[in-house]
Amino acid sequence: MADDYKADILAVAAHRDDVEQTCGGTLLKMAERGYRTAVLDLTQGEMGTRGTVEDRASEAADAGRLLKVGWRQALDIPDGRVENTYENKLKVARAIRQLRPRVLILPYWQARHPDHATAGVLGYESTFLSGLAKLDLGAPPHRPFKIIYASLYADVRPTFVVDISAQFETRFASLMAYKSQYQDQEAGSGLFPRQAKIRERIAAMAAYYGLLAGVQFAEPFVQKEVGLVDDLLMVPVQSI
Repeated sequence: MADDYKADILAVAAHRDDVEQTCGGTLLKMAERGYRTAVLDLTQGEMGTRGTVEDRASEAADAGRLLKVGWRQALDIPDGRVENTYENKLKVARAIRQLRPRVLILPYWQARHPDHATAGVLGYESTFLSGLAKLDLGAPPHRPFKIIYASLYADVRPTFVVDISAQFETRFASLMAYKSQYQDQEAGSGLFPRQAKIRERIAAMAAYYGLLAGVQFAEPFVQKEVGLVDDLLMVPVQSI
């Protein structure tokens, strides 16, 4: 993947396979519309119960191809120890300056897994460093126009959802590309559900968020700022 690649949309995640679970359908839909997408994984998966770092790297590449992601890299932040340090913020800020995204997708800032919660805060604060003109990071300053949070696993009402009905099956296939993680096996069997149960759960969650907007499957997002409407007749989703 070229170092001069520029992205319209950048998704930042703590671990390889996170974006496939939370916003993979949206990334695929945007790529199908001609937008340039990118994924920055903060860690390399060395603490995972199943598989190796090499397994996760190969599987992430396969998943990225299914989602039509144009650029994907993983940083060297320790897995299980994603911390909001200045050094880590510089690493993310360099990627933001390199890719120059208009939209940044982050994990929701509250989560069961500390890495996920920290990744949301880390990503947000990195955008400030990325925009500082006097900070030399080897590329011109840049801040995304829009920051949104993938909130699938957060107990919050989404600001909006994205219809991924047409992308759902490919999104699920991208998650199953992580064979070392999700194929039925003895290792970690007490922690990981069987593959058929995984699909059932993912479909149920996507269907729930789809139901909120009157579509089959959807992915939820939160934005902190107030939305703006110019034409009341163009606001989607029927009220009654």
